[in-house]
Amino acid sequence: MDGARRQVLKGVGSLAAVGVMPGVGAQEAPWPNRAMTYIIPFTPGGITDQSGRLLAKLLSPRLGQSVVVENRPGAGGSVGVEYGARRPPDGYTMIYGTSGTHAANLALYKNLKYDPLKDFEAVIGMSVTPLLLVINPNRPFGTVPELIAYAKANPGKLNFATSGAGTGVHLTAEVFQVATGTKMVHVPYKGSAPALTDLVAGQVDLMFDYASVVLPMVQSGKLKALATTAKKRLEVFPNVPTVAELGFPNAESSAWSGVFMPARTPPDIVRRLGDLCAEAMAEPEFKQLIARSGGVPLELREAKLAAFVKSEFDRWSEVIRVSGAKLD
Repeated sequence: MDGARRQVLKGVGSLAAVGVMPGVGAQEAPWPNRAMTYIIPFTPGGITDQSGRLLAKLLSPRLGQSVVVENRPGAGGSVGVEYGARRPPDGYTMIYGTSGTHAANLALYKNLKYDPLKDFEAVIGMSVTPLLLVINPNRPFGTVPELIAYAKANPGKLNFATSGAGTGVHLTAEVFQVATGTKMVHVPYKGSAPALTDLVAGQVDLMFDYASVVLPMVQSGKLKALATTAKKRLEVFPNVPTVAELGFPNAESSAWSGVFMPARTPPDIVRRLGDLCAEAMAEPEFKQLIARSGGVPLELREAKLAAFVKSEFDRWSEVIRVSGAKLD
C-alpha cells in the first residue's frame, strides 16, 4: 500500500513539475499565445493608418503572432480609443493614441467616456509630426500674409477642412488662428481623404495636413503649400517657409502618436511590447515612412510617455480655452 501511495505521489509531483495537475489541464502558454488586436481610431488610408499598419506588420514576426488592425473611426478618434479602453487588460489589445485622443478631446467633448490619463497604460511613443498649410490654388490669396489679411477683412468667411474634430490637424488650425488673430469656420470630415477631395474641388478653402499626404496634390498643382508648422523647413518641401519665418512662431505645432494598452495590463507585458515596438520602429521602412511625413521619433516609454501625455493635455486644454474651439 505504501509503495502504491509513493507511486501516486511521485506521479502527481511529476505532473506539477510541468505545470499540469489532474483535472486542471495545462497552464496557459507564455504571452503572447494568440493574435493581438491593434485599434486604430481613424479611417483607413491616412498617415495614422499607414504608420499603424506598418508597425503591425513589423511587429508580428517579433511577437510570433498576428497583429490584426481594427479601424474604429469617429469623434476625432474617441470612438475607437474608448472601445480600446474597455477591452480586457490581458495584453492582447494595442491602441493607437494621438494628441487628439489623449490630450485635447477631454476639453473638446463634454461627454467623453474615457479618461486619457487613467484608462490606459502608456507603452511607447511613435512620432511627432509637423503639418503643412495647403490651400485651393484658385483662392484670392497665395501667401500666408495675404491669407491673414483676407481672413481679417472677411471674418468668418474662410473655412478650413479637417480629418475630424479634435484631431491633430484641427488642433493645429486652432493654434494658427490664435497666433494670427484670425477666425475661420471649421468643417470636420471623417478622415483626410474626403476633406482633401473637397479642398481640391473648391468646396473648402484651406487645410493643415501631413506632408506625405498632400505631397502628390501639391506636386500636381491641385493644391498649393503656403507654410509648415515645423521648427525648420521640411526636406520634401524645401521652398515652403516655416510659420516662424513668416513671423508667427506661436503657430508652430506638431501632432504626435503613441502606443497604449488598457489600464491594468500587466507591467511585464507593457514593457515587453515596448521593447518589441522599439525594435520594429528602428527598421528602415518605418523610419522612412515617418521621415516622409517630416516627422521624428517620439522616444518616450511608459512613465515618461505618461508624463508627456499629461503635459500635452494641459497644453491643449489651454489652447482650446483661448481659441473657443467648439465641436460642429
